[in-house]
Amino acid sequence: MLWWVMLAGGLGSGARYLVGLWAFERMGSAFPFGTLIVNLLGCFMLGAVAHLATASAWHPELRGAVAIGFLGGFTTYSSFNQETLALMSTGATSTALTNIGITLAGGLVAAWLGMLIARQFTA
Repeated sequence: MLWWVMLAGGLGSGARYLVGLWAFERMGSAFPFGTLIVNLLGCFMLGAVAHLATASAWHPELRGAVAIGFLGGFTTYSSFNQETLALMSTGATSTALTNIGITLAGGLVAAWLGMLIARQFTA
């Protein structure tokens, strides 16, 4: 299990890097769009995976590789935290609070939508 989690985690981290690079090149650095995108997308995917894995009785190693490994490597609370603190320290408090609100509310909504969509495939 450990090896599958580590392998998938490396792939998730690589994907996070590429999404962050893509977001930075297209949207700039005034707002941490890359981190927001990976976290919301990761919440959506985890909502879907959690439902699919349970409803379809995924093998524990597959569930661990996808949920813990790939999605754990893909999403990032630490970057969200650091970028939000950096915004606050530069006086961009409203931008920091916007980031917090969108990440928290958006993450819950994204996970819920992922679960709802996944239910359509197991009904």
